[in-house]
Amino acid sequence: MTAQAVDQTILDIARAQVLDRGEALGYDELVQVLQTSDDQLPDLLALAHDVRMKYNGPDIEVEGIVSLKTGGCPEDCHFCSQSGQFTSPVRSVWLNIPELVRAAKQTRETGASEFCIVAAVRGPDERLMAQMREGVKAIKEAVDIQVAASLGMLTQEQVDELVAMGVHRYNHNLETCRSYFPQVVTTHSWEERWGTLTMVRDSGMEVCCGGILGLGESIEQRAEFAAQLAVLDPHEVPLNFLNPRPGTPLGDRPVVEGKDALRAIAAFRLAMPRTILRYAGGREITLGDLGTRDGLLGGINAVIVGNYLTTLGRPATSDLELLQELKMPVKALSATL
Repeated sequence: MTAQAVDQTILDIARAQVLDRGEALGYDELVQVLQTSDDQLPDLLALAHDVRMKYNGPDIEVEGIVSLKTGGCPEDCHFCSQSGQFTSPVRSVWLNIPELVRAAKQTRETGASEFCIVAAVRGPDERLMAQMREGVKAIKEAVDIQVAASLGMLTQEQVDELVAMGVHRYNHNLETCRSYFPQVVTTHSWEERWGTLTMVRDSGMEVCCGGILGLGESIEQRAEFAAQLAVLDPHEVPLNFLNPRPGTPLGDRPVVEGKDALRAIAAFRLAMPRTILRYAGGREITLGDLGTRDGLLGGINAVIVGNYLTTLGRPATSDLELLQELKMPVKALSATL
């Protein structure tokens, strides 16, 4: 069988299984999707877009993020410039509550329905939880926006407290597949992250869990990661592409090739047809403007606008103008409440 015939076969399987019946692709099929030829890439992206439209509709969910505590993290995630173990230039900074509220207001002005508070920590201590209590309360009093959080690994008591505060979604990325995780992080385990995620899911908060592609994982491990996320069944998957940070162990890694990134977007959509699949960090250098458009027409149905935690993003106005050009409406806040 020719390579083109193999490509067509997996596309036919995916069309019947995912688009027609709403059943996710499994590991073996995802490997084949990630090996699709460049010639078949437009057809793959069109299929992923059809799946997104059928099971999620045309709306795009827009989110802004801000760091409550930046840098000085004790963990050794090899991609992260916020680790206190590396020589990267990010140093520990705390954001005060008025700045937090101001950032939430600015995010809401873009049309975003969600504002995520992030802290570079292994897990929150009482000081951080106190700041969260004060910060979430102040935001809710001043801004009509959903509040999400990303504070590392949690205890059951902390999960319950975040629910009581009114945090509606919790982000905790698995970063990569289970088999590759020890090559990226050594100070905690993949299983510890999984434990936090299951507590969050069981609490009733929405689960936001994704990762970073381009850490050195194989195609097979990308498929493994997508399949493991499908088992977790998160409400949202932020898809990052490595933006190598100076001073980190992965600072010299090459950027993911654009077509491989688009294949991955389509594969993750076919692994999770009903999930919010969000553009996150690294898309600017991996895909550029043209690739960003292709991803929005290839399975993506949410974006982070503005800057990320330690890297620059596209101007929010550029993303919003692109969505308008593609006739993709920004999801209304009222529809997320």
